[in-house]
Amino acid sequence: MNEPSQPDLDTTETTPPVDQPEVPAPGTGFNLKSFLIETAEILVLALVLTFIINLLSARVRVESISMQPTLRQGELLLVDKLAYLKKLPLTGDIIIFHAPPEPGEDFIKRVIGSPGDQVLIEDGQVYVNHVLLQEGYIASSPDYNGVWEVPKDAVFVLGDNRNASSDSHTWGYVPLENIVGKALLVYWPVTDMTMLQHELPQPSNP
Repeated sequence: MNEPSQPDLDTTETTPPVDQPEVPAPGTGFNLKSFLIETAEILVLALVLTFIINLLSARVRVESISMQPTLRQGELLLVDKLAYLKKLPLTGDIIIFHAPPEPGEDFIKRVIGSPGDQVLIEDGQVYVNHVLLQEGYIASSPDYNGVWEVPKDAVFVLGDNRNASSDSHTWGYVPLENIVGKALLVYWPVTDMTMLQHELPQPSNP
């Protein structure tokens, strides 16, 4: 009598394991409360940074041709609002200030006379404290004459486009308290991006 055959262990069929759904580890799932807190923290940080940036600097658009060829209409400038916190403006600085003749308007001009200086304009030449200046940055020589004694609490400013600028030669001095800051950088358009270096007018031998 034949005995029942035993299954061949080498060929025994096995049931493949069934994939179990992955269970997220504790704390790794989406947490709405944490998301909202993190978002709020980012927004608060952004507001604080914006406040600090606005406190230290300003963005200004050039609205006229009075500073050509140095600055052109439509350019955007970065302004250092703390530049004169502990020092006075220097001859050659480009500053932004609340315009004395037009309340509510800001002008952009170049400082020619610092507090206490004497400015003389005669025959197209500019003298500061009796020193003739050479100004390579102007559009043309001024076609007006005059002499100004700058008060201790003000500056004398001119536009680089001397004959197309409303400035100190027509309406007087800029009180120090009116100065917003010093122009540092042209940042727009990108093709015009440049640092505005301090250009001290060079004395010229008479």
